[in-house]
Amino acid sequence: MILKLVDEAVAAGARRHKACELLGLDVRTLQRWRTKGIGTDQRAGPKTPPKNKLSPEEIEAIRALVNSEEYRDLSPKQIVPLLADKGIYLASESSIYRILRQLGQMTHRGPAKAPTRHHRPTAYMANGPRQVWSWDITYLRSNVLGKFYYLYMIVDVWSRKIVGWEVYEAESQEYASWLIDAACEAEGTLRDGLVLHADNGGPMKGATMVATLQRLGVMASSSRPRVSDDNAYSEALFRTLKYRAEFPRGGFSSLEAARIWIEGFVAWYNTEHRHSAICYVTPEQRHSGQDKEILINREKLYAKAKDDRPERWSGATRNWTPPATVWLNPDPSEAEEKAA
Repeated sequence: MILKLVDEAVAAGARRHKACELLGLDVRTLQRWRTKGIGTDQRAGPKTPPKNKLSPEEIEAIRALVNSEEYRDLSPKQIVPLLADKGIYLASESSIYRILRQLGQMTHRGPAKAPTRHHRPTAYMANGPRQVWSWDITYLRSNVLGKFYYLYMIVDVWSRKIVGWEVYEAESQEYASWLIDAACEAEGTLRDGLVLHADNGGPMKGATMVATLQRLGVMASSSRPRVSDDNAYSEALFRTLKYRAEFPRGGFSSLEAARIWIEGFVAWYNTEHRHSAICYVTPEQRHSGQDKEILINREKLYAKAKDDRPERWSGATRNWTPPATVWLNPDPSEAEEKAA
């Protein structure tokens, strides 16, 4: 059978050594099998059980021991050395693990809570502003050692506009609730089905915050514990903020100084910063819809430039089409669709 498969591959245009490579065979082995008239794969392994195989009695003894009251809460990694201290050797750790797998007993052992798998947060799609927001809190150093201020910031995922911010001297769910309330009122998103994504910090999950979101009709979305990538939009925004050349590396002198600096940053980010993810328009232009005319004019300019000097263009002009939809924590299939 295996010789026939190789012959079919070679007849279809494949190189013999490549076909053997895919099958995990050496070409010389294939030649030897062909000389001897062997048509089946001879790598099936030994036809007799190994001499060191554990007997059914030994397997049963191991099963009984690991399920006994003394050892049932321990892993084989702990059981083997404990037995060794008593002068007993039944089998290696790997053998005991193999037996447990065969017996279907590789479940959580012991009174501690079994490890849990945190599934990806729900994916949300935005095709316009005021649909999906991301927010987070970051530290701002003061010029006093050990003292920090806390920047609360909300960004619209679709337009990248900062729609709410404040600097406080502490992390608090009350402060977070006030900010969300103010941002929703300013943006007119009350009872509008807004999704608000955050990480798993205390201010994000407190009772006051939950009550505020329910009152506003806002749907809460949370990151997985200790997975910063689930809140990538806010993390990227904080990186942009802290890597500005004028960011005070030595810390802020006061809470008021921090607020003044952040106010200037927000004004620059929203109205001057050409964001790469939205075809290099400002977040404010995208948020308000001004970007449509701007990008159409860029398209016309490039088309005219190509018409004027076609010899300088080897292909199509630059694509100035903005992304119509933006995903928050997309599933792999959605990410592939987005890339396509």
